[in-house]
Amino acid sequence: MTVHVLAQTAARLTPVRRPVALAAAACLLSFAAFWVAQRAAGVSMIDLMVYRAEGGAVRAGADLYEMRATRARLPTTYPPFAALLFTPLTLLGVPEMRTLATVANLALLVALAHLSLRLAGRERPGAALWVAALAVWCEPVWTTLRYGQINLLLAVAVLWDLTRRAGHRGAGAGIGLAAAVKLTPALFALFLLLTGLVRARGAGWNPWLRQAATALAVFAGATLAAALVLPADSRRFWTSTVFETSRVGHAEDTANQSLRGVLARLLHTGAPGAWWTAAAALVAALGLYAAVRAELRGERARAVLCCAATALLVSPVSWSHHWVWCVPGLVLLGAHRVHGAVAALVFGSYALWSVPHGAHRPELAQNGLQMALSALYPLAGAAFVATVALGPRRGAPLRPWRTSRTS
Repeated sequence: MTVHVLAQTAARLTPVRRPVALAAAACLLSFAAFWVAQRAAGVSMIDLMVYRAEGGAVRAGADLYEMRATRARLPTTYPPFAALLFTPLTLLGVPEMRTLATVANLALLVALAHLSLRLAGRERPGAALWVAALAVWCEPVWTTLRYGQINLLLAVAVLWDLTRRAGHRGAGAGIGLAAAVKLTPALFALFLLLTGLVRARGAGWNPWLRQAATALAVFAGATLAAALVLPADSRRFWTSTVFETSRVGHAEDTANQSLRGVLARLLHTGAPGAWWTAAAALVAALGLYAAVRAELRGERARAVLCCAATALLVSPVSWSHHWVWCVPGLVLLGAHRVHGAVAALVFGSYALWSVPHGAHRPELAQNGLQMALSALYPLAGAAFVATVALGPRRGAPLRPWRTSRTS
């Protein structure tokens, strides 16, 4: 009897193991080719070097926001809490740090693919490995690993929260920590708060409000902890540095795939000023309205991606590598051939780098075609937000709030 049961179990598992093994082999092969290509391209991982310098400044007791790192003399732009997290990088040699960062980012890409499939309700054995094998070649992912950035980590932290079962006690912690490292993910907490307030009219205290409160508490705790360890740096960041958008770089830079970048190139100025303020306010209001409306319809995937696109659009600077949210976007749109193909072309073609760019600020003299090519990501994000705002797709099944049975 026991032998018979074991034989039946093995027969059921074998068809599952084979596609998983094939997917794992394809993923490893793709990652290996990616690793070789990145080394052949001589990637600098310059942002990782800045993170290491920030950790070194913390350990040395130096002024964090006066620090300049690498030959490019790049400044610190993140909140002080991020610098505390970067201190372990100083314990590693540079070659070891770069290798570890690459391996960690590739593992995070697999995790992001898994969470993206869960968000879209399309989990299948081995599917995350196939998605990761292809997604690693998208421009935002390639550039994230090229610079040694933390975008994949932040996206995973946020999606880990938003794909957990309804009412989970820890839900919200990932968003809070991500916002303490970099402010942009805070928009997800606002999205949860607004949804919870709408629901509170008939249901009172609810999972959305609980998750938003957890995110706020974790953000406040992390920020206060950083203030205790780095009081002078914290005071400077929250009273002045946080408002200095020029520290990050030129607004018109091709890599800046935000509304501010688009307007700077369109108006041929490095300071779009009131035009950007008005556009950002309008898009923030429309994006949050659309995200909350989709969430209340039970369309969690569309709501989350609408919120992500809104955050990237209204941020003063959204470098192209910040758009790693294209991974869950491609997973969601992959069920629709035309939409999926267009999204894959936008994020996989590297077309935005075909326009003149460089140290002499040629972006200030772009023509119409060049402006369009250097605005591909914002155009795609704005189109998605508009689509969600206009209502549910005809025939689309509504997703339940509880997007996963897991914790």
